[in-house]
Amino acid sequence: MTSHRTGTREEWLAARLKLLEAEKELTRRGDEVTRQRQELPWVRVDKDYRFETEEGAASLADLFRGRSQLLVYHFMFGPDYTAGCPSCSAVADGFNGFAVHLANHDVTLSAVSRAPLAKLHAYRERMGWTFPWASSYGSDFNFDFGAAHTKEEWEAGVVAYNFAEQDMRPAPGEESSRDAFTQSIVGTDWQTYRREGPGVSAFVLEEGVVYHTYSTYARGLDALWGMWQWLDRAPLGRNETGYWWRRHDEYENETVAAG
Repeated sequence: MTSHRTGTREEWLAARLKLLEAEKELTRRGDEVTRQRQELPWVRVDKDYRFETEEGAASLADLFRGRSQLLVYHFMFGPDYTAGCPSCSAVADGFNGFAVHLANHDVTLSAVSRAPLAKLHAYRERMGWTFPWASSYGSDFNFDFGAAHTKEEWEAGVVAYNFAEQDMRPAPGEESSRDAFTQSIVGTDWQTYRREGPGVSAFVLEEGVVYHTYSTYARGLDALWGMWQWLDRAPLGRNETGYWWRRHDEYENETVAAG
């Protein structure tokens, strides 16, 4: 017998209509936040960032692929990783489906990571993805846009992430368990793993000039992680008891969706 509150259809409808008002208010508030996001001042990008892509060496302007807007997903895949971050991989599983729609609305979606291009594309092939993925190996791009930290910053104890200063070093006694965990998922110790960070940055190209318009990190990415949006509407919600998700080819039953 369920321990959750049960009721009649009439009771459910009354509660649902009350919830509907809260959902509508959340939608209206979201529209207002979107307006504020789009009113942020644009910051000219003068630094000559260089990337490696499947078409060859590229500038930041080249990543637009002829469009006026660029959305960059800062994918956690450092030079020493043996595979992409499983969390970033879960986010990126949705990219193939909507990248084509964005492309036909004057927006290019591209992942950018610090690992060499060969590593990125081997992993992309493993995952079955087709969206653009550029390597910023040797570039300051990820550092400058808040998605990577130097060894010196890490060892100083405070790194800037998500518009705040944080100490991401494990508490005394936790180092070995953190290292074991990250060795199992990306083949590195915790420090090497967490010196990368997930994020999204937006850019616009106008009259040959690139401007940075927006960035978000951490839980600012929740709305872009489709899995969470579905779970938030499931009966038990996110129902988490730890790190439960995997890369999509690592579950015991990979074909469940195909049934």
